[in-house]
Amino acid sequence: MNTNRKLRLQLMMQNSFFVLLFLALVFLIGFISRDYHVSRDFTQANRNTLTEGSINILKQMKGPIHIKIFASKDDKSKGQEYRKAYADFVARYQRSKQDISMEFIDPAENPKLVQDEGIKADGEFVVEFNKRTEHILPPFVEQDMTNLLVRLSRSNAKPIMYLDAHGERNLMGVKNHDLGEFGKQLEKKGFKLANPDLMVAQSVPANGAMLIIASPAVNVTEVEAKKIKTYLEAGGNLLWLLDDNNYRGLESVAEYLGVEVKPGMVIDQSSVQYGADPTAAFMSQYGEHAITKTFALRTVFPEARMVDAKASYENGWKVARLVDVAQNGWLETGNVQGSYSFNDKEDIAGPINIAVALERPYGKRGQRVVVVGNANFLSNTFVANEGNIDLGVNMVNWLAGDDDLITIQPKPLKDSNVVIPSDPFNVAFAWLVYFGFQMILPAILLIVGIVTWWKRRKA
Repeated sequence: MNTNRKLRLQLMMQNSFFVLLFLALVFLIGFISRDYHVSRDFTQANRNTLTEGSINILKQMKGPIHIKIFASKDDKSKGQEYRKAYADFVARYQRSKQDISMEFIDPAENPKLVQDEGIKADGEFVVEFNKRTEHILPPFVEQDMTNLLVRLSRSNAKPIMYLDAHGERNLMGVKNHDLGEFGKQLEKKGFKLANPDLMVAQSVPANGAMLIIASPAVNVTEVEAKKIKTYLEAGGNLLWLLDDNNYRGLESVAEYLGVEVKPGMVIDQSSVQYGADPTAAFMSQYGEHAITKTFALRTVFPEARMVDAKASYENGWKVARLVDVAQNGWLETGNVQGSYSFNDKEDIAGPINIAVALERPYGKRGQRVVVVGNANFLSNTFVANEGNIDLGVNMVNWLAGDDDLITIQPKPLKDSNVVIPSDPFNVAFAWLVYFGFQMILPAILLIVGIVTWWKRRKA
């Protein structure tokens, strides 16, 4: 085709216009990518993204977070890329909160700063938020990092008090029926635990965030019961876990709260499909309350009891039902040994409410009480099942007045590990697979490509 000056000018203008449009498109994509981020995690354990609980905590943290990473410089010649791994870990949080900043500090080059900060290990993080700092040591997992952020967020530093010396389920105990694992989780969330001796103390200390009564085995003395009631009359918060309808000397407290635990045990026949005993009741519905409004995890309550509470105009209590269980079950008022059968004349058909929250105006923050007809769900034996620990932490956060921290707790990641037997054949096979995919296969593809190119060139 013959080209003249006019045609060449048109082609040049078309090409120039195309280049300008292409550059504008690149600029537009870059501009959009700066303000909008879209990512998808295809890993089995969602290793590159955060769980819902962590994202919620970050949303509630108003203000910048600064992370100092005390790590030696990477040596790629030796395959050491620790700083990159730390940066990738922090990046997961930065994607959900833009004002998280980090800086790397070489301990060898800043010995005085290392001493001032109290650094104990290479790779240690110092996280700062609202002029408060916390340290975290490698190896890093999401659950530990998010727990650290929760502690920095917590505005209430008052200790959690728990009743002791009556055979209660101890918050620091290691026995199966104790609540030691739950107590450890509360400490990780920034709470401190204290167990005042009410036989010696003049009253229940007023500087505590709440009092926990976890199913005493013997009666509380009349003197202690009177101090607990006085504590409630003065606006104290309470978490009361009961294993049966025996109040163990705290009848006056139950009367003051308007709480009643019905005789009998919950039977949930649907538990059989989960491989559990019918006396283990599974949640069927959560009530409309701050503790459970965003809670959707399944919980299990072994040997649960029915709890009822009536709003008291005299004492100003407002009552909310928290957990209904055994929708197709019932409250067995007879003997629970052996087989179970519903008696419509004596038993109460499900769903059965086993937890209530009471609230009333008192001072600036108000007063809050939670009563659960089951302590087993937070015991060392059952606390790790389903969402039990999440529900327990939510209850404590609400009682402490930290409503913003009520959320689903982050779960530890589960990895699929390949275990190679130690015999020579399997070890040799594993090395063959490793080097085969890393070196041999790429070399074969390279040779095949060169040979193919050479043959086509000669053709």
